[in-house]
Amino acid sequence: MSNVSIPRTGSQQEREASEREERNVQTVERVPRGPLQTTRGITTLEDTVVAKVAGMAAREVPGVYDMGNAARRAFSAVTDRIPNSQTNVAGGIGVEKGETQAAVDVTVVVEYGASIVEVGNAIRRNIIDQVESTTGLEVVEVNVNVVDVHLPQEDDESVNSQRGDELK
Repeated sequence: MSNVSIPRTGSQQEREASEREERNVQTVERVPRGPLQTTRGITTLEDTVVAKVAGMAAREVPGVYDMGNAARRAFSAVTDRIPNSQTNVAGGIGVEKGETQAAVDVTVVVEYGASIVEVGNAIRRNIIDQVESTTGLEVVEVNVNVVDVHLPQEDDESVNSQRGDELK
């Protein structure tokens, strides 16, 4: 006898292909993807968790004066005057998060005299280090948007205007 195999019909080939695909899907579902997924369960993170970690990391960088656009900073100035209010560390941070990766957008005000390029690179490095080590997510990109430069005389003007208001 010869070892000649009998050709399969189209329906038999389709059935075998779907069975192989089903076995592959079951195997993929059991394999953990990233440090947040284990064989014993999955850890999920809200976007706000990543935003707070990124916000704290950005604020630690020398040369960052404030976070957020003008409206956000005005709102923060009002809430800072309320006793026992908490600082919103996620202000000026936008996060897009998947199961294993995250992308972060940062809006900052840089102090005058600081190199915007160096501050931007330092923000990027610090956010990537902190978010990856804290959350286990891979940070695929950090976009830094510098919306203003804080000038030293702006502090002097605000102090003088407050003193003028107190004298009236």
